[in-house]
Order: sequence, then structure tokens, then C-alpha cells
Amino acid sequence: MINLIGTYECKADAKGRMMFSSAFKKQLSSVLSEGFVVKRAVFQPCLELYPMKEWNLMMEKINKLNKFKKKNNDFIRRFTAGVKIVELDASGRILIPKDLCGFADIKKQVVMSSSVNIIEIWDKENYEKAIDDAALDFADLAEEVMGNIDADELS
Repeated sequence: MINLIGTYECKADAKGRMMFSSAFKKQLSSVLSEGFVVKRAVFQPCLELYPMKEWNLMMEKINKLNKFKKKNNDFIRRFTAGVKIVELDASGRILIPKDLCGFADIKKQVVMSSSVNIIEIWDKENYEKAIDDAALDFADLAEEVMGNIDADELS
């Protein structure tokens, strides 16, 4: 599993091309040539960029769902809606399709932020708002999510 680190700002041009962070390029050097999958995030107005290796692991999990259950089919359809394969061009940029730029309200200033094994792509203004909003109740959230884990499990 890939563990990414960092939050980086970049610019998107009118066509949706963004320079890929050199720090992420270094962290992903072993899988860059395989390409990426970009999709709408489930919970936030941002995009998720999966290295192809991580996308394939996710699809293995999703393929185990019983497709004869409507709820599972609905989830798969929504989860994969608008999914696109993207690659770095010769200049080290990725092209975010227009429909996905629209979903995430990406204009010019962009934030690429690690989220364990994927990269979230945000319009900078929306990212800062989401971080500010989350800061208000982060202590409660941290306690709820991590508070029941023994110290042994964290090491």
C-alpha cells in the first residue's frame, strides 16, 4: 500500500491541466508510468486521484459486492460515476476532464493533498473552507475515531 505525505498548491490552466507536484512524483516514482484514475469524492466537493495500483485494489473490493443487491449496484454506479484514466504528459502535468473540474469547482488555484493512499484535488478556496470547518469539531472527531484504539494497536 502507498502512504502519501503532503499538501501542495498548484495552478490549473483553462483546459484543466495541472502541474503534478514534484514531491508526489518522487513518492509515486515506482508507479507513475501506470497512470491514475480520477473520480468524484464521496463526501466532499473535491476529486480523488488514485494511483492505478490503488484503484485496482479498490476495484477488487468492489468486485466482491453482490451485484444482485440493488443497494450494491447503486453504490457501484455512484462510486464509479465520471471515473477517468489520466496520465502525466511530457511536461509533468495531468489533465482533469471538464466535467470533473466542474464537480469540484476547480478554477485556477488548486490544492493537492495526500489522503493516505490517494491524492485529493481541491479548488484552493474550497479546501481552506473545508479545513476551517473541520477544525471546529476536530478534537471531538479525533476522540470518536481514534479514542477507542489501544496504544498497542497504534504502534
